[in-house]
Amino acid sequence: MQIGVDARLIHHQPAGISRYTSHLLRAVAKLDTTDEFIVFQHRRHQTPVVEQANFRRATLFAPVHTRLEQWLLPFELARFPLDVLHSPDFIPPLHSALPTVITVHDLAFLHWPHFLTKDSAAYYGQIDRAVKRAAHIIVPSESTRLDLIAQLGVDQSKVTVIYEAADDHFVPLPLAETRRYVTQKYGLPETYFLFVGTIEPRKNVDGLLRAFHHLRTKYGATDAGLVIAGSRGWLYDEVLALIRELHLESSTFLLGRVPDHDLHRLYVAARCHVHAAHYEGFGLPPLEAMACGTPTVVSNVSSLPEVVGDAALLVSPSNWEEIAVAMHRLLTDDVLHAELRLKGLQRARGFSWELAARRTLEVYRLVGEPAIAVPPTPTASSRTPERL
Repeated sequence: MQIGVDARLIHHQPAGISRYTSHLLRAVAKLDTTDEFIVFQHRRHQTPVVEQANFRRATLFAPVHTRLEQWLLPFELARFPLDVLHSPDFIPPLHSALPTVITVHDLAFLHWPHFLTKDSAAYYGQIDRAVKRAAHIIVPSESTRLDLIAQLGVDQSKVTVIYEAADDHFVPLPLAETRRYVTQKYGLPETYFLFVGTIEPRKNVDGLLRAFHHLRTKYGATDAGLVIAGSRGWLYDEVLALIRELHLESSTFLLGRVPDHDLHRLYVAARCHVHAAHYEGFGLPPLEAMACGTPTVVSNVSSLPEVVGDAALLVSPSNWEEIAVAMHRLLTDDVLHAELRLKGLQRARGFSWELAARRTLEVYRLVGEPAIAVPPTPTASSRTPERL
């Protein structure tokens, strides 16, 4: 087969969907040395995502996330005799006859439309046509699969759950040495809570800040800091205003995006990781934290309980006092901390990019070679990743 993968977004946004695309392609390359893969990249992204004999880089000039994109893509793609095209960024070419697979990472834009920018609303507003146009849809969780069926009326037979995974380099490290590294480089206190992700309303950073303030004022945890590692998103200025309002300037550390090398060490050195988002299609940071041996606190909504199983503390994202209690427990209870560390390490081992790549190749063959059937998607009764 000749398989195309649209990787143009990697040049623009090196997180989230771009990381998913990069990890998936590299894992696929280890498994498949016979099919021909064409990786479509932005003209300024000169380094091939994968360097392998059966992978080649091709340039697309169609701009990402603009109205012009849908008019240019069919003409550019017509040069390539593809059996299947994978669009990892939700929306495929809507005016092309190519058989397409799309990945729908979440439906946050339907649940939280008031948080969208004008450009984002225009892009994600194409989702109805996208799911109808796609020959098959990959989603990262059972929660998102059910969401897709309920919200958009998608036939369940064309949706496959394929879990994502933490990168292999997220592993435990010597704690004392790692802690010295991050405290010296970033000026952090020895004890801190960690949030990783784009600073935007859906991630509930304001709820985390209020929980952290409550932890300091009611429980007296004034020696601990809050570290936020992630790029600025929609309504970032409101987060800064809340930090000032709660007088958390000296105890909250906004690091922006950090290199993976440092992110790994920030996970390891943190007392615990907190991800109290209002909604997630998968939620990779909690899985990365668990893979590093760091206990995590996550919301009890959408896909997050499915990802962490019994290896994390679950909280209501709308109750910042409850978030504060969970943070306090992991700050003060060494027995609980050790228990969740071991459970998290075991849970994280059940997810792998190799497994994700195998199932993705099965989907490609289902679409590109229709006589080959893809294994049934997991149901709510088989959410454990080892059973996929």
